[in-house]
Amino acid sequence: MTLHRSELPADIRSLLQQGTVIPAHPLALDADGGFDRRRQRALSRYYIDAGCGGLAVGVHSTQFAIRDVGLYEPVLELAAETARAWTQRPLVMIAGLAGRTAQALDEARIAQAHGYHAGLLSLAAMRGASLDELVAHCEAVAAEIPLVGFYLQTAVGGIELPMTFWRRFAAIDNVVAIKMAPFDRYRTLDVVRGVVAAGAEERITLYTGNDDHIVLDLLSPFRVSRDGEDVVVRIRGGLLGHWSVWTKGAVALLARIHAAIAAGRIDDELLALDSRVTDCNSAFFDVAHGFAGCIPGCHEVLRRQGLLETIRCLDPNEVLSPGQREEIDRVCGEHTDLSDDDFVAANLERWLS
Repeated sequence: MTLHRSELPADIRSLLQQGTVIPAHPLALDADGGFDRRRQRALSRYYIDAGCGGLAVGVHSTQFAIRDVGLYEPVLELAAETARAWTQRPLVMIAGLAGRTAQALDEARIAQAHGYHAGLLSLAAMRGASLDELVAHCEAVAAEIPLVGFYLQTAVGGIELPMTFWRRFAAIDNVVAIKMAPFDRYRTLDVVRGVVAAGAEERITLYTGNDDHIVLDLLSPFRVSRDGEDVVVRIRGGLLGHWSVWTKGAVALLARIHAAIAAGRIDDELLALDSRVTDCNSAFFDVAHGFAGCIPGCHEVLRRQGLLETIRCLDPNEVLSPGQREEIDRVCGEHTDLSDDDFVAANLERWLS
C-alpha cells in the first residue's frame, strides 16, 4: 500500500516541518554479541523522555549490517512498539532504507507495516549508477513511502551526489525532507541549491546530518538565487548520530536556537557552542582515524551512562581506535555542561525495567 505525504497525520507533518531532534538510533548488543532487546528498548525510552521529536531506526548508526543478520525488521518493530507504549505525543518515525531497488522497496513495505512515517534512503549501494538510474531508484521507492533524502559522507560509504541530482530528487512529490550529512560545506550547498532550483523549499524540510557543524548549520540562513530573486532557506532540525548521545542537551540546544532565530538575537555564547559541540564530536566520531570508531565511540558514551552493557558492534573489528577512549575522557571532562549524565542516572532504572 502506497503511503503519500498528504496521508501523514497533521501533527506528524507539522513536527517534521518545524524541525526537531531525531536521534539516529544505535543497536544494543549484549556481551555475547546477541540482540539486547531490554537495552534497545531503554534507548528508545531515553530518547523519548529526553524530548526528541522522532526516531531514525535502521540507519547508519543502527549499523547497516542488521540486514545481514536478520535484525532489520525486529529492530524496527521494537522501536515502533516502544514508542507507542511509552508516549502519547507525536513522534516522527523514520526507517532507514538501503540496498538496490528491490531491497529498498521491501524495506519500505516493512517500515509501513510497522507504522513508520518516512524512509531515509541511503544510496550507497547504488555506487556506479548513472544519474538517471539514481533518480529512477528514488522515484520507485517514493511510490511506496514518503522519503527523506540522505547525503551520506563518502568517508563512511556514501557516494558523491551533484546539485543536478538534488534538483531532480527534490522534484519528486513524495519527498518530505533531506538529511544533509556530507561533512562538506560545498556539498551541503549543492543540496540547498538543488531544493531551491526545484522550487521545493516549502515542501522539503532540511535537516542537518553534518555532525561536525551542527550549531552553525542550524543558525545560518542560506541565500540562493532563483530566477533573479533571492530565496532564503534554513536547516530546521537535525537527524544525527551525534544526537544519539547527550540527547536531552541536544533538545535544549535546538529549542534555544529556534528561540534565538525567532527573536533575531544570536549571541557569541551561542555561536561558540558550534566549536564546543564539534570538539565533542571529534572524539565520539573518531575524526583522528577517519571516522573508523564513530559507532563504537557513541556506544562508549552510552555505556558509561549505563544505557548500554557493551560497545560491541556487529562487525567484531569495529572497535574504539587507539587513543579514542582518552579523547572521550577529555571532552567529557571539558564539556560537562553539554552532557545529560544526571538526567540518565535519575531515570535509568525506570528505562531498563
